[in-house]
Amino acid sequence: MIWQLTQNKEWNALEKQFSWVTDMRYVEQHRIHHSEGNVAVHTQMVIGQLLKSDEYQKLDKQSQEILWASALLHDIEKRSTSVDEGNGIISANGHARRGEYTTRSLLFREIPTPFYIREQIASLVRFHGLPLWLMEKPDPLKKIVEVACRLNTKDLKLLAEADARGRICDDPDALLYSLDMFELFCKEQDCWGVSKEFASPSARFHYFNTDNSYIDYVPFDNFKCEVTMLSGLPGMGKDHYIQTLGKETPVVSLDAIRRKYKISPTDKSGNGWVVQTAKEEARTYLRKGQDFVWNATNITQQMRSQLIDLFVSYGAKVKIVYVEKTYSVWLNQNKNRDYPLPESVLDKMLAKLEIPQLTEAHEVKYIVDK
Repeated sequence: MIWQLTQNKEWNALEKQFSWVTDMRYVEQHRIHHSEGNVAVHTQMVIGQLLKSDEYQKLDKQSQEILWASALLHDIEKRSTSVDEGNGIISANGHARRGEYTTRSLLFREIPTPFYIREQIASLVRFHGLPLWLMEKPDPLKKIVEVACRLNTKDLKLLAEADARGRICDDPDALLYSLDMFELFCKEQDCWGVSKEFASPSARFHYFNTDNSYIDYVPFDNFKCEVTMLSGLPGMGKDHYIQTLGKETPVVSLDAIRRKYKISPTDKSGNGWVVQTAKEEARTYLRKGQDFVWNATNITQQMRSQLIDLFVSYGAKVKIVYVEKTYSVWLNQNKNRDYPLPESVLDKMLAKLEIPQLTEAHEVKYIVDK
């Protein structure tokens, strides 16, 4: 069965169905880079350019639906990031990153979407501007290899080209030239439509997590233990996953420490102590070279990276296991927990969720409902 964001793709119908589409009418844009008008006008032009693209027409139906949804959503958060700086100069810094979070929430909570399709769309929204500005990044090679681990770079160029053609601006030829250079660079780096092949998981981890690293360097594997880091929103079933492991692996659990010492999850100073206590417990296992599970939400990349740095410093191999249920199952499981959280708290955490990526650890596994 083909997933669709919606069957009726007429603009008037979209405005009636989705309030965030209606919002686009009221978001003005930079008069030089977007002389066509507001975000609604631009988005319709982008979709029009995408639909008439020969490369788009060659795609299978599911890929077309994914790209169409990405085009509709690509500027969704210009509404929250646009700043009028005067004289027709309007900036929208950070709209792509915030758009990724909003897209993920919408496609999880309001428009049930298979995990892998949702994450393709969220990633395309996040990086839709990258092909135009890749060579201005501090390390273009590392950035494009990173992005190629998350999405198909051919699809990304299709979306970026529709974005470039679907506007009225002073330098359209320069934008299209940047896209051609993007394609050429991807081909040179063996990540045009595919992810970069690394000699080993350790080689991939070393490249993305070491400053000034060499892409073809292959480190010697000499792990002292393996740390399984769980990741997922509260109530998703991380404890159940631990039970399925079927072995007596020690578990470092932040929730268990909070309950033992009667510390509320909202107590900031208390939670700082909880984290330090958990880290010291982890160090005990790391010093002994003993495998263990770190059980906490770990819903942002920053949370995870700080812990991974600690584990790796002791010579550990790190595997992230991300656990996710559908929205309705999640809410039901939360209600049936011994310590349920208010739905408002869950939704705030959902809005911050960053799915673990292959670049973060030696291994990443997704346990998700189909």
